[in-house]
Amino acid sequence: MTYHIAVDIGASSGRLVLGQLVDGSLQLEEIHRFSNGFTEQEGSCFWDMDYLLNEIINGLQQAKLRGIHECTLGIDTWAVDYVLLDAEGKQISRVYAYRDHRTDGVMEEVGRLLPPEKVYAKTGIQQLPFNTLYQLYAHDREELKAADQILLVPDYLYYRLGGRKMNEVTNASTTQLLDLAARDFDAQLLEFLGLRREQFAPLTEPGEDLGFITQELRAEYDLPECRLICVATHDTASAVLGVPAQKDRASAYLSSGTWSLLGVELDHPINNSRAMAANYTNEWGAYGTYRFLKNIMGLWLIQEVRRLDGGRFSFAELAEQAGECPGFRSLIPCNHPRFLNPDDMIQEIRQACLESGQPVPQATGELARCIFDSLALSYRSHLAELEELTGELTQVLQIVGGGANNGLLCQLTADVTGREVLAGPTESTALGNLAVQMIEAGRMADIHEARQTISQSFAIQSYLPQPVPGLAELLLRWEQLHPGADVHNTY
Repeated sequence: MTYHIAVDIGASSGRLVLGQLVDGSLQLEEIHRFSNGFTEQEGSCFWDMDYLLNEIINGLQQAKLRGIHECTLGIDTWAVDYVLLDAEGKQISRVYAYRDHRTDGVMEEVGRLLPPEKVYAKTGIQQLPFNTLYQLYAHDREELKAADQILLVPDYLYYRLGGRKMNEVTNASTTQLLDLAARDFDAQLLEFLGLRREQFAPLTEPGEDLGFITQELRAEYDLPECRLICVATHDTASAVLGVPAQKDRASAYLSSGTWSLLGVELDHPINNSRAMAANYTNEWGAYGTYRFLKNIMGLWLIQEVRRLDGGRFSFAELAEQAGECPGFRSLIPCNHPRFLNPDDMIQEIRQACLESGQPVPQATGELARCIFDSLALSYRSHLAELEELTGELTQVLQIVGGGANNGLLCQLTADVTGREVLAGPTESTALGNLAVQMIEAGRMADIHEARQTISQSFAIQSYLPQPVPGLAELLLRWEQLHPGADVHNTY
């Protein structure tokens, strides 16, 4: 097949991206885009799975109208959230969003019952309050008992399209329920939650052929004949696969979107006490790799500011306004839980600055500058941690995803880290999704060839570090504001 479609759904939007190899170059075309977001009902936050499925079908109808009659299809989404199915494959309950407040305090409660050191030694997954382990602990016991299957969001969407149930490994690892040694769901953790192994589908690796979209869907909606390929269904895992090849230079990646994921790709986990203390995670990657990384709050901060400001300015305009404001005037500890899902992000940022005795940002540009300065300094802190934990110095930081378009943030990151920043491609998640499809379809030999093709197909912007006046004083102020650099590390 010559057509390949990536379904890439994030927390704020989704799209279907067509990928083709033309004269050795990988070309992309967005064929359908739609908004996404959780809704609040009765004090809780939920995703609409039927809406997401319908938007995938709408996108495939657009593909058919373009003359695409056969293609492969891969799906990636965010992690940790799950769908409960009964024995007939129907949803038992609405699907909670990870920012729902039902898990407030649950991580600490579970930590008193399960030694966090033992959980980390088993799973290698960082302590975050929205991990599936804590969500399932907070879930209604009767609904869990009634569940015949527990699928993560992309697994469920594949199931609705093709009828096969699975738990894809890159996403399943984020549940904090997989044992690194056994490479399966951990029996003791399942017992702790009152769950059985058979309530989870078989673990499936990226690259597996899942068969075709059902004849019923094709007939009802006039869809192309789509062969479903299991890709790296966690969007970060796909984004890492889409990082261009680097030669002879030690590099780390920063997948910059709603979340910022800073890390390196390894062929082994690092789940020792030092990695646990720094709260780094070992999420499973495609082709036998591990994503050793840190979760940082990311562009969610500016997304919320823009939303509350009525969407008056584009993200590019916000970056331009921020560039006109004095730098490093007001800073916030980005990873503080207060910024996970506050009622009003603008007021939360202002209150944090007021409490710490800093100037309180008022104008939208000042709020944006506070966010970008704080993110760049967060990247500096966690890059130093990463180098210490891996024992490898980094020469280059490769920023992929939407944040690669923010020239101000990229330059600030280069300046405060003292590293060259290579920005792009912005479509790394779709590229990683498509790479797995093309490898399975025989269009590319392996991930090395795929990354080399990506390097040759897309322009990469270089940002070289520039001097920061008063950097020593700035870093001292940052450490005083943000001791330890990660307040999620509270266990």
